Amino acid sequence: MLDFEKPILELEHKIAELRNASSDDRLNIAEEISRMEKKAQRLIQQTYSKLTPAQKVKVARHPNRPHLKDYISQMIEDFTPLAGDRLFGEDQALIGGLGRFNGQSVVVMGQEKGDDTDSRIKHNFGMARPEGYRKAQRLMKMAEQFNIPVITLVDTAGAYPGLGAEERGQSEAIAKSIEVSLNLKSPIVATIIGEGGSGGAIAIATADKVIMLEHSIYSVISPEGCASILWRSADYAKDAAGALKLTADDMLKNRLIDAIVKEPLGGAQRQKEKAIRRVQVKINESLQELNKLSPEQLVNARHAKFLQMGRDVA
Repeated sequence: MLDFEKPILELEHKIAELRNASSDDRLNIAEEISRMEKKAQRLIQQTYSKLTPAQKVKVARHPNRPHLKDYISQMIEDFTPLAGDRLFGEDQALIGGLGRFNGQSVVVMGQEKGDDTDSRIKHNFGMARPEGYRKAQRLMKMAEQFNIPVITLVDTAGAYPGLGAEERGQSEAIAKSIEVSLNLKSPIVATIIGEGGSGGAIAIATADKVIMLEHSIYSVISPEGCASILWRSADYAKDAAGALKLTADDMLKNRLIDAIVKEPLGGAQRQKEKAIRRVQVKINESLQELNKLSPEQLVNARHAKFLQMGRDVA
């Protein structure tokens, strides 16, 4: 439960209790349920229309938001996962493979956070190690070899900062992934579906089209990390969230992304299938546009896009 959602959840709990209540006067109960449902919808609308950046961070991290596996299950037909970086090993934090998107062959990849204790440990909470990013490079080069698009779905607090990851060249792996992405001759569409944290996100989000879900976040550092550096205390995370300009609206205003996908009322966690369908439509629109460009046009436009970032921003 998110703290700012408490009044909503209390009202929804009362509605559930009324539905389960036994009474001879079913008509009056039905009317009361209908009235309370309308009130709940208004309350959700009011709450989510004025979320602060710090509250959006909480929504983006909500454990019930659709994860990578949910998107693949609903959007990708005949998904075949491909494992290993051919250098060190397999990284379960970054999942990727081949499949068909709306009938078109694609390479799809992204971070999987897991949805229970065991799966979260297995996927390292979506924080990839160097072998994960080297696997991403391998899959992107495969897409170029077979002239098929790349779809990435980003949801990570950042790359894994552990000693072993640093020893195996975490920064080089991320930098190389960005380089491969910039020069890839296949279309790339990236979608921030939850958290887009630091270089761990940019490594697979250096794309022709970058899309964000309405309540997702995208930043160079987490609010807690930023607060620890600037104020020497994570207690200032709320202030950091506002200063980082990490919301989808901020990203679009600063021309760092290309489009925002509106989430269902109350966030993607409330209506997962509907949210995924909306993302699917937007990715399809982007691919239809990019498929018209030659490999050289794609690379040139991608270079120009990222070189332009930070310039002439109001």
